[in-house]
Amino acid sequence: MTTNALLPLLIVASSLVTGLIIFMLPERAVFWRTALNLGGAILKIILLVIMMFGVTQGVEYEFRIPLVPGLDFVLHADALALLFVNLSAVLWLVTTIYAIGYLEDSPNRSRFFGYFSLCVTATVGLAMSGNLLTFLVFYEALTLATYPLVVHRGTEIARRAGRVYLAYTLFGGALVLLGTIWLYSLAGTLDFVDGGFVSALEVNTTVLQALFWLLILGIGVKAAIFPMHVWLPQAMVAPAPVSALLHAVAVVKAGAFGVVRIVYDVFGVEFTDLLGVATPLAILSAFTIIYGSVRALFQDDLKRRLAFSTVSQVSYITLGVAIAGPIATIGGIVHLVHQGFMKITLFFCAGNYAETLGVHKVSELAGAGKRMPWTTAAFTLAAFGMIGVPPTAGFITKWYLGLGGLETGQDWVVLVLAGSSLLNAAYFLPILRTAWFDPPPDKWPHERQFGAKETAWALLLPPLFTGALAVLFGLLASMPGTPLDWVQLIAARKYVS
Repeated sequence: MTTNALLPLLIVASSLVTGLIIFMLPERAVFWRTALNLGGAILKIILLVIMMFGVTQGVEYEFRIPLVPGLDFVLHADALALLFVNLSAVLWLVTTIYAIGYLEDSPNRSRFFGYFSLCVTATVGLAMSGNLLTFLVFYEALTLATYPLVVHRGTEIARRAGRVYLAYTLFGGALVLLGTIWLYSLAGTLDFVDGGFVSALEVNTTVLQALFWLLILGIGVKAAIFPMHVWLPQAMVAPAPVSALLHAVAVVKAGAFGVVRIVYDVFGVEFTDLLGVATPLAILSAFTIIYGSVRALFQDDLKRRLAFSTVSQVSYITLGVAIAGPIATIGGIVHLVHQGFMKITLFFCAGNYAETLGVHKVSELAGAGKRMPWTTAAFTLAAFGMIGVPPTAGFITKWYLGLGGLETGQDWVVLVLAGSSLLNAAYFLPILRTAWFDPPPDKWPHERQFGAKETAWALLLPPLFTGALAVLFGLLASMPGTPLDWVQLIAARKYVS
């Protein structure tokens, strides 16, 4: 097997260099900023295609440089990393197109797109981290890169949301740092390994349980696991492209990805179960699923309703991991991708309603489907996916999670999924009813005209693309090359039966 150390660096650098150059561009340099944004995103996808082809030919992609004796900075492209990098690269390109249209007349665009690129750099680096130290470096870099995006509007509400965001995420990072140091002092290594390495330690069980919860709760801040979720709904004051990025690609998905790494590649899923921490994690995840859905019911602000929906939906990933069975593993990990495409579609559509009609609340959406049929159609497809209506991607997730619960004798999981789906329907279907069937107002709050089009093409094409994929990933789930097909490969490696 040959090893390639250059490509992981290039994939990280494709957005890092883009962001650094964009910071230096004046506001009037629209052409160059757009070219750099799109060029960097397309280059990352091309490099990723080359890497994935190389993996099929037996090439191993790893960059490793010593930091101190026995501890390296490592970028490694295993199957799980490539899944997350794929999600990040594709949705970065789509969100870039959307953001260019959304921020067309806004100030501080060079600052925005500079931090936007740094955010993607941190996400991709986190995905390819080969050990817990490298993960921690990019985990904290992600906090610093996303904070300016949360406070981008500069209002007092935005600054307050930013302070809450920093307080929670830096506290979570401190817990992860403490856990990392503690783990290294016990194991002498931090490298991620299929099946984990903690089980080989001759350490008191109580110590290992404490270490597990220290790492999980620290990472759980970004994953918005109850009660560490408070920052997420407040962060919705950010522009729609930022909200889409936070929920579908970057922060909350990075947290969920971190939980997967800790359970599978640090502790090992079977040893996690033997420690007696898997079931409590599953119960906490199940509570978060129901709690987030119940809170979403009572939100009139559309983005806050979607934010509480994310609190619920991202915990499907943690639940799949904590059930500790091969089938549930598939359901949990594939939801990394499925939820990403469904949720980014919903936030794109919410941004379209706000930018085109001046509508921000569910109660203001009456007749929006007649005025913006394509946007509302994309929102409808994504909402059906969140509910779990066949044959959407969301149905595939819930099917595997339910089967996984039955496989491991945890029948209560099916009840949680059924209850969650009913609650999903309860807070999504009224939106669809009012948008499609209620009469429109005489005048929208702040309507913008786009000629014969319902909105700008840069705002409309991204949700149509991601919404269509949210259906196709379910409809064609059994086909080669789909997220489900790739995740089945990951599960076969991560779960040793």
